[in-house]
Amino acid sequence: MTHPARDLLRTTTAALAPDPGANPVVPRIAAGTAPRATLAALALEQTWVIPADRRAFEHLAVRAEATDPEAAAFFTTLAQGEALAGERLVAFARACGTEEASYEPLHGCQAYPAYVAWLALNAAPADVVLALTANFSAWGGYCATIAIALREHYDFTDEACAFFDFFAQPSPDLDRLAATAVEAALDAGRLDEQRAHTYGRLLQTYEEMFWTALSKTP
Repeated sequence: MTHPARDLLRTTTAALAPDPGANPVVPRIAAGTAPRATLAALALEQTWVIPADRRAFEHLAVRAEATDPEAAAFFTTLAQGEALAGERLVAFARACGTEEASYEPLHGCQAYPAYVAWLALNAAPADVVLALTANFSAWGGYCATIAIALREHYDFTDEACAFFDFFAQPSPDLDRLAATAVEAALDAGRLDEQRAHTYGRLLQTYEEMFWTALSKTP
């Protein structure tokens, strides 16, 4: 029995997988050689990214509610997840000794949430489901690596690592919602695979920009 939606999600994720050498920061964190200043910058950048993405997902859910309820359910769950992640981010930022009031966010790091906001305003919700799901695979892998390294090399507590643990964990419910949304869009003929692939490619590029900008912090 074939599962076109799941097959499409899998092939798109594989096609958009990042170059293993494209991330200059996570391997250094994994080796314990990244300075704590880089960890602090990561925490502070995420204090901008997480609430921005949450509001973008909420907007996508509202846009999709009438015509694409399956996609709306996916984005609602994403927004709820971002809210939970934001709560866990506080402990990581505290462990890094951040000083949020005096921090100036990096344009290279904030290009990603800016583009997510663009998608929330302009893209067909089902296309965004496909693009985001492909991108989240790479982000989850990075978070899993960071969570281990923070404990092994930086002596961070479980509470301080909870932000990364959250994103590193598989989410069968979210995967199911994504597959349901993509399947409904395929059945209705409202999924533009080429455009979704373009969105996913740009998301991955902005993800790489995030880590590259972060690698240049003092």
